[in-house]
Amino acid sequence: MADTLSELAVVILAAGKGTRMKSDLHKVLHPLAGRPMLHHLFDSLEPLVPSKTVVVVGAGKEQVEESVGDIADIVVQEPQLGTGHAVQVSDQVLEGFQGDVLILYGDVPMLTTETLKAMQDARRSAQNPAVVVLGFRPEDTKAYGRLVVNDQGELEAIVEHKDASDAQRQINLCNSGIMAVDGKLLFDLLRAVDNNNASEEYYLTDIVEIARNNGHACAVVEADENEVMGINSRKELSEAETVFQNRLRDQFMAGGVTLQDPSSVYFSYDTKIGRDVVIGPNVWFGPGVEVADFVTIHPFCHLEGAKVAANANIGPFARLRPAADIGEGAKVGNFVEIKKAVVEQGAKVNHLTYIGDARVGEKANIGAGTITCNYDGFNKSKTDIGKGAFIGSNTSLVAPVNIGDGAIVGAGSVVTKDVASDGLAVTRAQQKEIGGWAAKFRQQQDKS
Repeated sequence: MADTLSELAVVILAAGKGTRMKSDLHKVLHPLAGRPMLHHLFDSLEPLVPSKTVVVVGAGKEQVEESVGDIADIVVQEPQLGTGHAVQVSDQVLEGFQGDVLILYGDVPMLTTETLKAMQDARRSAQNPAVVVLGFRPEDTKAYGRLVVNDQGELEAIVEHKDASDAQRQINLCNSGIMAVDGKLLFDLLRAVDNNNASEEYYLTDIVEIARNNGHACAVVEADENEVMGINSRKELSEAETVFQNRLRDQFMAGGVTLQDPSSVYFSYDTKIGRDVVIGPNVWFGPGVEVADFVTIHPFCHLEGAKVAANANIGPFARLRPAADIGEGAKVGNFVEIKKAVVEQGAKVNHLTYIGDARVGEKANIGAGTITCNYDGFNKSKTDIGKGAFIGSNTSLVAPVNIGDGAIVGAGSVVTKDVASDGLAVTRAQQKEIGGWAAKFRQQQDKS
């Protein structure tokens, strides 16, 4: 039994089969900005500190359980007899609950904390509505259900489009299906819902009429149309991604980031960027990226799981993979890939280079075409490049190997042993020259 003194519980409906996705992955686990859409709801709910969160599932229970872990309780709706029935099966977790219950949908992931808080505040207002419905005013009302509101702003009815009169269809306040309900009344209201309709399903929307008939007030809170977008297909997922990316772009630009071509830059849900950062076109941020102030990221860079310190300069065409840690004022240039490596303050890795499982010391200079050979087919080993070291172009550093502070490695070397501080290592074969050989060779070829 739930804690009867708790103030807020959440029921997230996710029992739909998601057939339009044509996917083996559960619909609510498809990612939006690099995070499963269900977890976007968890993020928005976290500041409200719900005492109970219930996810109602049908097919794909195991996938959702694995993703959710201990964040929420999982309840199975089987058979699936409508949205009212879906909420009703949550009573096995919420029995005796006396607080407010938010009813959300796992495929409507872009709700903000502010909107959810507004619904909670409306539920607790002096009017004491039994049900608060989240409405929105779309540009095209399509076949949405309409919310009929009286002169006092009270919600009188939810009218489905197919049942609406011509006058009611002129109403542009539409039903999102999202509700906040008095937990003391919720399950009594649900028990009064019948399935006397063409689909023989129990509709959650019926509780508004039942509550009104029992003398309880109902209310409406409004949200932006984009905030209540439902995602049922790959096309709708792409449309939601566009909306979410625009939200992030606006947020970063408002915070002091210059995006030279905003529509071509893609962020993850958790991207962190400081002030006075300049980002060129066609830059992609995967999860786990942190960028400090005064950084420049040139076009066509790919960053994931990386940290970039202040005044660093990245790209163009650079790839920072997980655990790349770029120091203050460091330079990572054209066609450079960094993975699980620290590039310390002022170091330069400018051209056509792979640095993996390594440390590049302060103000070291890595020449074009350098490779840290970190994998022997079985194990990963580390390369350590000291402060102020200079690595010549087209060098292979075969790990495990240490290059001392101030050391120089000649171009074209394959280094398999440690190099002492301030030492010079050159491993290429001695150059030989045979005078006139090329001319003789050409003459022989012409005769043949």
